[in-house]
Amino acid sequence: MASPIERLRGRTARPATESRVIDLAGEESEDVLDALATGTRRQLYLSLFDSTATTSELAERVDTSVQNVHHHVSVLRDVGLVEPIDTVYSEKGNEMTVYGPASDPLVLVGDHRHVGSDDVSLADLGAGVGLLALASVVVQWAAERVWTQVSTVPGAVGTASYADGGSSLVATIAWFVFEVVEPGVLFFVAGLLVAVLVSLASGGDRTR
Repeated sequence: MASPIERLRGRTARPATESRVIDLAGEESEDVLDALATGTRRQLYLSLFDSTATTSELAERVDTSVQNVHHHVSVLRDVGLVEPIDTVYSEKGNEMTVYGPASDPLVLVGDHRHVGSDDVSLADLGAGVGLLALASVVVQWAAERVWTQVSTVPGAVGTASYADGGSSLVATIAWFVFEVVEPGVLFFVAGLLVAVLVSLASGGDRTR
């Protein structure tokens, strides 16, 4: 015969949760760390990241009594680590609260001033690449206009003079840049290289 837990109906999936950042220098960190100091409580908390559960299910997971689970869940709720996300009923009509983590992930930081710095860096990187790409398009457009005008002038350095055997270094470089590499692509690659070098230099200064 199936147990009441096995006959639960209508349970919702684990809801999406937001991250929670706790500054170790702040007041709330002491309460959170105290709440997670107990091994059984940590097991209960971690198991909720795998799947939401009722107190009866949690008791089976960590092999303890339902009363003990009620106590630990109450402590975790008080510090905002878990929260009720649903109510389900067994075939006997017993009401059961389903619990889940209140935040995911839970992040402990030593200096709140650096919170979100990675997100800012990624945003700056994306904006920088976008601006560089736009500038590369403009450079390519301008270079094509100049090359078209220059290459049509009799005796000018261009594809014709190169094809006729022109051996000057200027003619070779001009043909290679405008006809093979493309100025816009060259500009974009050079810009990325400069950005990487500047980033590496800045990172080295910060580690000193």
